Amino acid sequence: MTRNAAIHDFARVGAFVAVVTTGALVTMWLGLDGLVQSVPYAIGATVLLAVGLFASTAGIDLDEARADIRIVVLAVTVGVLAKTAIISGVMWVVFRRPEMVLLGVVVAQIDPLSVAAIRDRSGLSPRARTILSAWSSFDDPITALLTVYLAVWLVAGASSGPLALASGTGSVVVQVALNLGLALVAYGLWKVTGGARPAARRGLQLGVQRVLLVGVAAAAVSKLLMLGLALSGLFLRPRIDRFLVWATRIAFWLAALAVGIGLTHGVGLWAGFVLGVAAFGSQCLVGYALTARLPRADRIDLALGHQNGITAIILALLLEPKVPGTLAVVGPAIVVVNLLHGVTNGVWARIRRPPDTDETVVPQPGSPSSGRSIEAAA
Repeated sequence: MTRNAAIHDFARVGAFVAVVTTGALVTMWLGLDGLVQSVPYAIGATVLLAVGLFASTAGIDLDEARADIRIVVLAVTVGVLAKTAIISGVMWVVFRRPEMVLLGVVVAQIDPLSVAAIRDRSGLSPRARTILSAWSSFDDPITALLTVYLAVWLVAGASSGPLALASGTGSVVVQVALNLGLALVAYGLWKVTGGARPAARRGLQLGVQRVLLVGVAAAAVSKLLMLGLALSGLFLRPRIDRFLVWATRIAFWLAALAVGIGLTHGVGLWAGFVLGVAAFGSQCLVGYALTARLPRADRIDLALGHQNGITAIILALLLEPKVPGTLAVVGPAIVVVNLLHGVTNGVWARIRRPPDTDETVVPQPGSPSSGRSIEAAA
């Protein structure tokens, strides 16, 4: 992250806090405290999650991702479990309450909406940018599945609300199968409509693929099949980059407003602070450990890359009806994580050696020199 980018990041964190505060004040002023329990709120948050998730996967340079597939796979498997264990362990040691352990899963992921929103201003190398985008895209649905099913295990007998989805479908295996099924159906229809051939990138076929994308997104939102949507973003890319630029930016600020709305039910400042520090610290440890083969600058950038946003919000919303107080803790934790992200990246921008010429990754012959960025298309 350059110094100018660090200044932008600080400003963005300040704006985030201001929007959160505004959301809380307006909600209390209008007496809308029950909004977080409403169906429109849950649907709206899920739509925002879908926007960020698809934007992040659609922005992945597949050639670059293949080159670092080992890191990405480790990040969304070993990395997710390791981060969850670290955060949950800290919460258990400090609070000794089972529900606090569950919150470790809620904030373990790197939010794809936040990554997409700052990607154009970051100083990440193309390789690190691609890894972070892929990491944030796929640890997101994995932590969503973990959260729902751990919550069902923790809160036995859930029969209503969002948690009923898990108890009604039977098992994690069923949910994974449904997600993969959605992605496979989307892939088959994408191939039928022309796939990635030039003819499918314009005219009627392009319009059909855009309609297909809307259908896949609607199915993902209605059934919480976020892994299927993430996988679809790897191939279903019907030239909507400019729309995604604005959609991700708008969605990010709407998500910040949603945080404020949730905080009107109470604020667990101490628990939120501990959770936020544990979440960011876990990324520092795991992110640096999993990227041992990368240049030092990229390793530090990825270690300091943890952010939380709408992903943690929607998971908190899923838990709130059965685990009261979730929003009160997760809300402040999101603010803490984003503040830590801004501060640490600002410090790193000052101490790193510009332009890190000794650690620049030299592209291999025939490989792309930079990742595909949605923001760059704007």
